[in-house]
Amino acid sequence: MPLTILIADDDLGTRLSIGDYFETVGYSVLRAENGQEALKMVEKFQPHLIVTDVMMPQMDGYEFIRQVRQQPVFRLLPVVFLTARTETHERIRGYQLGCDVYLPKPFELQELGAVVRHLLERLQMIEMEWRSRSPLPNSADHAALKNTNLAALAAIKVKFTKREQEVVMLLSDGLSNAQIGDRLHLSPRTVEKYVSSLLDKTDTSNRAELMRFAIDHHLV
Repeated sequence: MPLTILIADDDLGTRLSIGDYFETVGYSVLRAENGQEALKMVEKFQPHLIVTDVMMPQMDGYEFIRQVRQQPVFRLLPVVFLTARTETHERIRGYQLGCDVYLPKPFELQELGAVVRHLLERLQMIEMEWRSRSPLPNSADHAALKNTNLAALAAIKVKFTKREQEVVMLLSDGLSNAQIGDRLHLSPRTVEKYVSSLLDKTDTSNRAELMRFAIDHHLV
């Protein structure tokens, strides 16, 4: 499956040019013309990376990313701000809200492409590190693994429901909320609630910390 990039910009020409470029090099692209629409797409489609303008109607890029970052499951989602607002205080605000890269307009598509590739490769390296530290079992070992995990949970006095344990297993494989929902026949929103519950129970603040907790306590 191709990685998915969400482009949020109120300028149609910008959305089309960036979208066409990324589709040409093999990515799947979502397009939104304002922050409200983009936020709904993030929650519904779980993109792998966001490229967003700052100045947009209804909800600007700053508020859009602020709301994205409020959801624990999206705290590691790579974000690129692409905007004509390049003053120092604007860039500082962008980084404080959690953007990874702040690129000024006008821009070169090749540079944007290089930035996106770097961020996505870094994200995939993190996911590969999770998997390499805790290889997933084959289906024949699944029952034995569940018993082992339940014993580990009891030892650390953390109470996971059966469904939460299934979500942890699929998170360790680097799946998005939408992909987990497909496997478990749940909506992405419901999966997000399970992830939030897991973060609360393990006293972790994002997926990376949750996976580190799970690996350290032999839960995956």
